[in-house]
Amino acid sequence: MEAKRSHAAPGIFADCTDINEVEKHSWPDPQYINCDLLQDVLKANKDYAILGGSWAPFFHEVANYFGMENYFIKMYSDPEIVDAVTEHVVNFHLDANEKIFSAAKGGIDVYFFGNDFGSQKGLLISPNMFRRFILPHMRRLVDHAKKFGLKVMIHSCGGVSEVIPDFIDIGIDGFHPFQVEALGMNPEKLASEYKDKLTFMGGISTQQLLLRGTPEQVRENVSYMKDLFGDGYIVSPSHEAILPNIPPENLEAMFDEAIK
Repeated sequence: MEAKRSHAAPGIFADCTDINEVEKHSWPDPQYINCDLLQDVLKANKDYAILGGSWAPFFHEVANYFGMENYFIKMYSDPEIVDAVTEHVVNFHLDANEKIFSAAKGGIDVYFFGNDFGSQKGLLISPNMFRRFILPHMRRLVDHAKKFGLKVMIHSCGGVSEVIPDFIDIGIDGFHPFQVEALGMNPEKLASEYKDKLTFMGGISTQQLLLRGTPEQVRENVSYMKDLFGDGYIVSPSHEAILPNIPPENLEAMFDEAIK
């Protein structure tokens, strides 16, 4: 006898068409967020610029509630369901940030949050869908952080050049990590258009340069990027993680050239 195959939905709201299902869901409760150790961490790192707050990767979290393919489809078929789920997810992060920023008592300099909106070949959704379903909630997070007097930096891998003006428009101050190999992320173009409007952090390629280049090539690239962007640049790899296959001598070269 043939075994039964599972046809379970990839996300709990994959087949949802009734907004009441969303409202009845048992959503995470921010009251359980504990900030008791935050002041100790801030004091231990007081000589550094502190980036903090809830990471708030709501784009991916909402995708998990639907399954990514269903998420993108429901933007067209059931937009009110997507709106309701996104509202709950982002509300959690806003409540979390209220607790974190209050407990920090001015000890955080930059609110840093992130989602990966792009692939190597461009945005995962159209700019119009981004502005309809994602940007308004990014604005809520940014506006909340600004009330605490914080600068704001967004993280996104991939080619997101089409929405960089939107980042600037909602008050984002910095962008990380800008992958120079991704579509539209040419550093010369980005610098010419945005270096006076946005601080760029990243750009030292972990796909090619740091992996396969020589220390001297790394030094030359770091120096070039510093000159290209001027004050609107923070030297950093083009990915948030430095993987084990990066030669240590190339990292040393990047660090040395960065602090010159």
